[in-house]
Amino acid sequence: MNIYNIINDIDIDSGQTKRINCPNCGGYKTFTITNNMGSILWNCYKASCNVSGARKTHLSVNDILNLRKKAVESSDKFELPQYVVPQRGGREFVNWCARFKIDEEQLNLLYDVKDHRIVFPIMHDNVMVDAIGRAFANIIPKWKRYGKSDLPYVTGYGSVAVVVEDCVSAAVVGGMGFVGVAVLGTSLSESHKAYLSRFSTAIIALDPDALPKTLQIAKELRGHVDTVKVLRLQDDLKYRNPEDIDSLTNTGEM
Repeated sequence: MNIYNIINDIDIDSGQTKRINCPNCGGYKTFTITNNMGSILWNCYKASCNVSGARKTHLSVNDILNLRKKAVESSDKFELPQYVVPQRGGREFVNWCARFKIDEEQLNLLYDVKDHRIVFPIMHDNVMVDAIGRAFANIIPKWKRYGKSDLPYVTGYGSVAVVVEDCVSAAVVGGMGFVGVAVLGTSLSESHKAYLSRFSTAIIALDPDALPKTLQIAKELRGHVDTVKVLRLQDDLKYRNPEDIDSLTNTGEM
């Protein structure tokens, strides 16, 4: 019996589970097969049968689009609070952008006048579906999410995605010929995986103190992206350490 041939002959969509008779022991409806975001898992639940396993498969274009659609729908209709407004020319706002060498107009950055935050809009199909604000002052929480979506903050153009933790780092690498994808933390959601599946290469570049999470994300993505690379940083990318910038550039060209 070749269990892989049996699995390959079964058509199962992402997020779907099928239960059939076990091809090994013959148990009635004891054999389950699940497609979990491109990971095919199988197992027989009969105590005397030890058949189980897993393999990777690529998500189809329709799978990716459906996951993205569900993520947007789950966020409900997003309404930006009235106290988040366009900001052009404010000294502190301009100085903060200059500090990180990011273009406030190109990124369409906004300003939270109530909580004193610079606000990064999260877009989908040219519509703002969420936003995240970063406090100017040293207050808690430093970052504030305004909506309920789990979509990443994305900026830049190119064929290589660079996965970072925060919007500022994404904006920095987005201006370097990459697509900056901020997961807004150190874990991946299903929406993150679905979005990153469209790229042939993803570079994981979390902060230096998040190496275990960096390796975990790389492991999770290898079932969704053809080429996954890990960048070991000296500092957070938003601080543009020359060694880190050279390493990113060289890694992206490899």
